[in-house]
Amino acid sequence: MLGSPSEVSFKLASLSDLDSLVELMAEFYGIDRLPFEEDRARNALQQILGDQSLGRVWLIELKGSPIGYIVFTLGFSLEFHGRDAFIDEFYIRAEHQRQGFGRQALELIHETCRSLQVQALHLEVSPSNTNAQAAYRKFGFKDREQYLMTKWIATKESL
Repeated sequence: MLGSPSEVSFKLASLSDLDSLVELMAEFYGIDRLPFEEDRARNALQQILGDQSLGRVWLIELKGSPIGYIVFTLGFSLEFHGRDAFIDEFYIRAEHQRQGFGRQALELIHETCRSLQVQALHLEVSPSNTNAQAAYRKFGFKDREQYLMTKWIATKESL
């Protein structure tokens, strides 16, 4: 189903959207080959949906039906002189990509950053996803010549 940018809407998600978000997350994690544990996903979503100091989640809808989501988390950085944010997850179903919806989602995040006095916005993109990299560069994101490294704290592997 193709749509025009004027037919898309961004709904600030609430707990009533939990099932739709979990379904979209499962799709996204499957495509990116990320481990998906539904109970843990639900718990994390419930936390962020219940506490705006952590960030925001929007459902991307076309004519009232969910076609994607974007998750925006808040942090603080001395390097970036104050509040910073991260686009933690961003997914639009394949049949709805390349129609301007992603750009609209990024514009929403940009305006949210301004309203929350965020100094810097970060995101992570797979090295093999050159299409997404090009789109993010067009929107003003730059490579930092740094690697994102992660250590899980709440798992057996971290010990």
